[in-house]
Amino acid sequence: MPEDYDAGAADAASNDRVGRIQQEWHRERPDLDVSPQGVIGRLHRLSGYLTAELTRVYAEHDLAEGEFDVLAALRRAGAPFERAPGELAEHTMVTTGAMTKRLDRLTAAGLVLRRPAEGDGRRRVVALTPRGVAVIDAAFAEHMANEKRLVEQLAPDDRAALERILTRWLQHHEPPLPPA
Repeated sequence: MPEDYDAGAADAASNDRVGRIQQEWHRERPDLDVSPQGVIGRLHRLSGYLTAELTRVYAEHDLAEGEFDVLAALRRAGAPFERAPGELAEHTMVTTGAMTKRLDRLTAAGLVLRRPAEGDGRRRVVALTPRGVAVIDAAFAEHMANEKRLVEQLAPDDRAALERILTRWLQHHEPPLPPA
């Protein structure tokens, strides 16, 4: 039996699907340490549930997840709520091809417009329309209330500890941000 396998923790967690899967793998492959599955499997399942809860709110505002992301990146830029397409891709971590599709949909919906940058007609920017500002402000307020509802399922100390843990773990996978 691998040293890292904690039978007591596995027994305590067996009342969820991941715990049962771990027990089955431990029974079938006792030579392997299945303890990482307890963290990764639960994060993966939880991600699916959380994504469904988040996208439900976006859909109430007739937005897909990626469209919400683009509008939010523009709103966070501050007045006049615009960014160059390359900046948008950086702030939303999507490819320029995916960005083009999102911008086409948002433009058709009257939420953003593409125009030459002031003072440099060769450079293009994407800007929120007044309707776009209203939509993202309403959607973001509801989004924050929804996220609050979701994290309030945890005790305050657990939320703070989880945020610290996830921040450190994510730093191992994402490149550092350039200075602001």
